[in-house]
Amino acid sequence: MVHERLRLASLFVLASLLPALAHHGSGSHGQIPLKPIESIGETWLSKYGQQIDQPFSGPLAFSHLTYSRCLEDESAQFDVAILGMPFDTGTSYRPGARFGPYAIRSGSRRQRGSRGYTLAWGNNPYEQGSKILDCGDVPIIPFDNSLALDQMEVAYSTLLNRPLASNETSWADTSAALAKDGVEHPRVISLGGDHTIVLPILRSLHKVYGPISVIHFDAHLDTWAGYPGTVTEQSRITHGTFFYIANEEGLISNTSVHAGIRCKLAGLGDVQNDESVGFQIISGEDIDDLGVTAIIDTIRKRVGNSPVYLSLDIDVIDPGLAPATGTPEAGGWTTREVKRIIRGLAGLNFVGADIVEVAPAYDHAEVTGIAAADIVHDFLSMFLTQESPAPRRSPVKDEL
Repeated sequence: MVHERLRLASLFVLASLLPALAHHGSGSHGQIPLKPIESIGETWLSKYGQQIDQPFSGPLAFSHLTYSRCLEDESAQFDVAILGMPFDTGTSYRPGARFGPYAIRSGSRRQRGSRGYTLAWGNNPYEQGSKILDCGDVPIIPFDNSLALDQMEVAYSTLLNRPLASNETSWADTSAALAKDGVEHPRVISLGGDHTIVLPILRSLHKVYGPISVIHFDAHLDTWAGYPGTVTEQSRITHGTFFYIANEEGLISNTSVHAGIRCKLAGLGDVQNDESVGFQIISGEDIDDLGVTAIIDTIRKRVGNSPVYLSLDIDVIDPGLAPATGTPEAGGWTTREVKRIIRGLAGLNFVGADIVEVAPAYDHAEVTGIAAADIVHDFLSMFLTQESPAPRRSPVKDEL
């Protein structure tokens, strides 16, 4: 009896729905008609205006810059390019720096051109009349280091030889005189990647500027002749030997300088070899004994007016402050100290810069990526500031 009542009730409900189903199925494929567009209300553009990304939204470009695939878009012009080099098959200890460009861009999400002014520099690098563009990453092959190095060199040369987007760049009075072709060239800030990426970069820069003085921030010398077990020419090239190779190829001058060195050495023979490659050592401990100002003065005196390339390994910073790196060494400089030294180098004849060895798999709370992104922001001001800014007068100091 119960089953019969349920059957009759189901038939009654179905019969009551048949007219409505027939009506909606007529010419509408069974879909319920949508509301007229007028009843939806205002569009996003009419109500809120331009779609401005939050720090945590939008496509991943450095500091929310305009992003362009510059290697294939030959119409893309810039004065300063941000270029990722996701390469880490030259590492000797912990890999993972191929994800460095991603981590640095992610660390820059709270930065943007409209809020780029800093008290330390006294300016906003995005408001200096120069066009800054994120040119994406070089699609580097991870299976063949010889091919990868060539890809990086070709990519860098492609951007280096692109016409400047603006005639208002602050290096306009120096770069033409420095370049062998007498033409002003853009600057590229490379996001590594392990430190091996500097060899193809120096090969590219040498074609334009000749031998270059290098300012090298690092815990390690990177001037070793090779590692045990090296049996082929290609295996000589690693993130710890690339400067030795660069010296063999005549790419760097004998007025180069290290800053922050504190690694273990085989002995004084490593120091003598380093001097033969063309470097002067400023150790990690020198910041305590000499101070920041003396280190700045030493670096400036060493490189003089030559074309200068700045290469910064994130492991120059103490691993307690920047743990995400492949070969951490205890006793490093603070992020603040490194930033202060960079600020003291403004006005030198920089032809390029990089930040390398950020390996985010070893990071905590993105502290390394954030520090690296902030240093890249300093690089932009360093390029676009004619001289080192004077120390800012502090109301606190005045009161004391």
